[in-house]
Amino acid sequence: MVRIVFYMEGNGRAPVKDWLFALDHRAQDKCMAKLLRLREEGHKLRRPEADLLGDGIHELRIVCAGNQYRILYFFHGREAVVLAHALIKKVRKVPRQDMKTALRRKVRYEAAPDRHTYGERI
Repeated sequence: MVRIVFYMEGNGRAPVKDWLFALDHRAQDKCMAKLLRLREEGHKLRRPEADLLGDGIHELRIVCAGNQYRILYFFHGREAVVLAHALIKKVRKVPRQDMKTALRRKVRYEAAPDRHTYGERI
């Protein structure tokens, strides 16, 4: 079991948490269920539910009402740190910009975990 931690920007906002709670209830429920699976399975979670993208960044894969949602995270000790999100329409890959955002946030988190950890954990 791992703890799920949301990355927090310097302004106190947790971008993925904000995005998650702005989704419709059905998509939100599916994303939360997948995060709970990640909490239970940790590193053991594999395709089709999760995948390693590279540079230590993993993705949770969620399909709801024809949309493909991705939640990007990395492991930091006993925590899975949720960094970014993506909505994939016609292509099967996470957009390059979302991957860059995740990598930038990973570097910031590793440099100062306490400064970039949102208060609530799953």
